[in-house]
Amino acid sequence: MSGQPSGNSQRVLIHGVSGRMGRETLAAVHGAPDMDAVGGVRSNGRGNTFSLPDGTATIPLHVDAATAITACIPQVMVDFSVADVSATAMKVAVSQGVHVVSGTTGIPDADLQEIDRLAKEHNVGVLLAPNFAIGAVLLVHLANTLGRFFDYAEIIEAHHEAKLDAPSGTSIAIAKALASGRTEPFNRPMPEKELLPNSRGAEQDGVSIHAIRMQGRVAHQELILGTLGQTLSLRHDTTGRDCYMPGVLTAVRQVVQCKGLVVGLEKLLEL
Repeated sequence: MSGQPSGNSQRVLIHGVSGRMGRETLAAVHGAPDMDAVGGVRSNGRGNTFSLPDGTATIPLHVDAATAITACIPQVMVDFSVADVSATAMKVAVSQGVHVVSGTTGIPDADLQEIDRLAKEHNVGVLLAPNFAIGAVLLVHLANTLGRFFDYAEIIEAHHEAKLDAPSGTSIAIAKALASGRTEPFNRPMPEKELLPNSRGAEQDGVSIHAIRMQGRVAHQELILGTLGQTLSLRHDTTGRDCYMPGVLTAVRQVVQCKGLVVGLEKLLEL
């Protein structure tokens, strides 16, 4: 149930409800007057219900998306899980006419193509975004414009120690955006003698990406651009996961107007 349920509320299922982002999403959906949290999915199968953030009620808890969709009949499934589980859940959801909003990264291109095909076949939308923070979305958007003006580009990203993947999906998206407006690759100087392997970081489209993982961090992206005699730095800092929720709720409201796979929240923001 939502904080202020109504007959016109969107029925929302949260896949990965027990994770950090899942819990934050449940709190946001619970507080939205136009949404109704009808169920959650937690793959480890402990318990049949999951408590709402304020402890006033519970939602039904299921072990997989197929069971949850049959029982809860959602309009939109919000997914924050891991790539292999997420891909399967999204295919199940769109095949049953359920729209999807997902922040899971690392899903193989072959799976994304299949999800797009199924979504179009069943006339539903899928919004996949590496980041739902408006500032991070704007950073990707700016990178698309700035890339052609500089010869060098590097990204430093830092996240909490429990993040499952590296580099972050957002840093990869920034690198791809930088390269999209160029006709030539960035300069990426490599040392004549590399004293330690991969000392120049990972590489995406000629952009070096350096990933930091430690306690005391949430999510941080810094883009450094360089050319003759100057550098330009842009940085986005996430200090709490609540910053993602306006973007998630916007996506839930708008994905029902989409058909097929849409990648990037910026597509819904008319940037």
